Amino acid sequence: MKALTFKRGIHPPHGKHYTENKPIEVLMPKGDLIYPMAQHIGAPCEPLVKKGDRVLLGQKIGEAKGFVSAPIHSTVSGTVKNVTPMLHPNGTKVMSVIVENDGLYEEDPSINQSKDYKKMSREEIINKIREAGVVGMGGAGFPTFIKLSPPIIENIDTILINGAECEPYLTSDYRVMVEESGKVAEGLRIILHLFPKAKGYIAIEDNKPEAIAKMREATKNDKNIQILVLKTKYPQGSEKQLIYACTKREVPSGKLPADVGCIVQNIDTVVAIHRAIVRGRPLMRRIVTVSGGAIKEPKNFKVRIGTTYRELVEAAGGFIEKPAKIISGGPMMGIALFSLDVPIIKTSSAILCLTEKEAVLPPEKACIRCGKCVDICPMNLLPLSLNVHALHHEWDDFEKEHGMDCMECGSCSYICPAKRHLLQSIRRGKKTILANKRK
Repeated sequence: MKALTFKRGIHPPHGKHYTENKPIEVLMPKGDLIYPMAQHIGAPCEPLVKKGDRVLLGQKIGEAKGFVSAPIHSTVSGTVKNVTPMLHPNGTKVMSVIVENDGLYEEDPSINQSKDYKKMSREEIINKIREAGVVGMGGAGFPTFIKLSPPIIENIDTILINGAECEPYLTSDYRVMVEESGKVAEGLRIILHLFPKAKGYIAIEDNKPEAIAKMREATKNDKNIQILVLKTKYPQGSEKQLIYACTKREVPSGKLPADVGCIVQNIDTVVAIHRAIVRGRPLMRRIVTVSGGAIKEPKNFKVRIGTTYRELVEAAGGFIEKPAKIISGGPMMGIALFSLDVPIIKTSSAILCLTEKEAVLPPEKACIRCGKCVDICPMNLLPLSLNVHALHHEWDDFEKEHGMDCMECGSCSYICPAKRHLLQSIRRGKKTILANKRK
């Protein structure tokens, strides 16, 4: 069968050879753990602890404030050293709880309380996922319980599990599919239990044959679960592109996947759902790829949320040369870091340490009107025009040309022969418009 795909897109070098064959290693934290109260889209959490308090592993230390929010839990036992603004991976300072690890990992009595999900009501399952602090772990960190609570449940007929992992270098989801395929399958079964009329699909790019084989084996007895093979292309893993590739349905501007009968979940999010329901454990760990030409021993780690990026780099052998750029996430949509003393949060997928050759950014030149950015834009936008509007602060025109629909995939900047900073200007434009509306 021909591999499924979407319209347009690009084919950047995948760079996954560094870590795709490296099994996940468990990394226990050595130093203090930092828990920013903003690890998801929506309202930040309110700290529930103060300096001097003792906390237990799995204890809720940040309470969700507002509907679009998700609680935060301690991933170790120890003493709260401080509650103060600390550097976040996004470059801002965020109110954070700092915990000194006592090394005992004494668990809070509230965790490990599991039930048979088949005997639980829909409301019980949704509340359990909410209280476990599960969020989307493939991108922005949207609270999962909201995704699983569409206005009309009966309209959902497709559950898509996103195993594309199209970002170059990243292999964390791939290793989860290879090593924990049973948990992925069981997590999907839990979601399907919430939507009796839906069918489940696990979509995986064709450059991951071992993951495809493992997931087929794990779901071979499930009549309503199917493995879909996708063409390797970027940004295949974006929600709207994934939905089109798998169902040929188009999500209209301003609408959500649920409006076309779909719910999309990331691979590791599905495992977090499994852990929350089957094992009664909140979201406390991430699988993180540490890669790039500047890293001595690129690896995939299972690491507790709150551990610093510096500890991961040290566990991967440190640098073999001074990195020209360090990125939290993938090279296309990740955020450049100026310090390693920031914590792993719920949405951390990778830390890339790139050499001068890997990170080279040629000087920006004048647009040559070639139209390549238009040809490959997966959202059918006009990046060259949006770039001009953003640079000239023409916000009305920016919005008229649907600039707010840009998903910031970076394909336009990648393909541009003049090396225009298209993504950067469009991203700044979107932020400015949102800030102006808030005012």
